[in-house]
Amino acid sequence: MPQVGPAGGKLSKCRRRTAPRSKCAYPLRWYLKMIAWRPSFAGLPHAGQFRHKGRWMDMTWITARIAMGGGIWNAANMAEVSRAGVTHILDMQIEFDDTSLAKPHGIQVLWNAVDDDFQPKDASVFQRGVAFARSALDEPESKLFIHCAAGVHRAPMMTLALLCSLGWSLPEAIDLIQARRPVVDFPDVYVHSVENYLNQHVRNAW
Repeated sequence: MPQVGPAGGKLSKCRRRTAPRSKCAYPLRWYLKMIAWRPSFAGLPHAGQFRHKGRWMDMTWITARIAMGGGIWNAANMAEVSRAGVTHILDMQIEFDDTSLAKPHGIQVLWNAVDDDFQPKDASVFQRGVAFARSALDEPESKLFIHCAAGVHRAPMMTLALLCSLGWSLPEAIDLIQARRPVVDFPDVYVHSVENYLNQHVRNAW
């Protein structure tokens, strides 16, 4: 099992953001933060924002073996993901299945599609994702990329569930993800969904 963090403790309350109330999918403050954000990757594997024909491949390393980000969308970006050493992709977006793009690179994909609709997510979503991710991380040389369309809601939600299943407390995992990738947002409904999964399937195992 990879060493990705301290042993988890009792789940405690932490500051979270609520879902945007505007008609826009993301509030103005998110767009301003996205424009201003420039990632720091000191001590982490080759990662960052890779540009291909006017588009960016958006990938942030959360740990040495777990990356998180936005959609891949095209073959050039998938090639860059492969060059970064990614061996497994956990695709949380409902908009696009990466499987055909990943196949030429020998990258394994789980298309665990959910809508970014600010509705509760069933525990089975996290069960599938965590099982795939932990199986991938059992392989010593593997690297995992968890992504959705923008890398703001669904991918952070799934990464949160994974880190907590590996022993991080909920607040510690949120702090780590936000420190590595400041553009993430944790709506209460998604955090509660993760807590529900942890209470049903992870804490009982401890």
